[in-house]
Amino acid sequence: MSKTAPINMRVEPSQRDLLNKAAELLNMDRTTFILNAACKEAENVLLDQRLFLVNEETFTAFEQALDKPIPNTENLKTLLARKSPWE
Repeated sequence: MSKTAPINMRVEPSQRDLLNKAAELLNMDRTTFILNAACKEAENVLLDQRLFLVNEETFTAFEQALDKPIPNTENLKTLLARKSPWE
């Protein structure tokens, strides 16, 4: 995949040194280290969302879906056995 979207930051020298040391320990370049760490944190933020605002009709449909028993199908077993995309 071609990387075409630049992200630039200014940091304190001590922060740059810290990032360099950590990246070096993992045998990564600084950019890869920062990108991996930022993406991991972004995934955590998105996965930690607990507040969903919906209208009453949507909420009722959501509650009804939660109350239905889960069918024990092969598709469900396959889904639950699959590794998460972020793992």
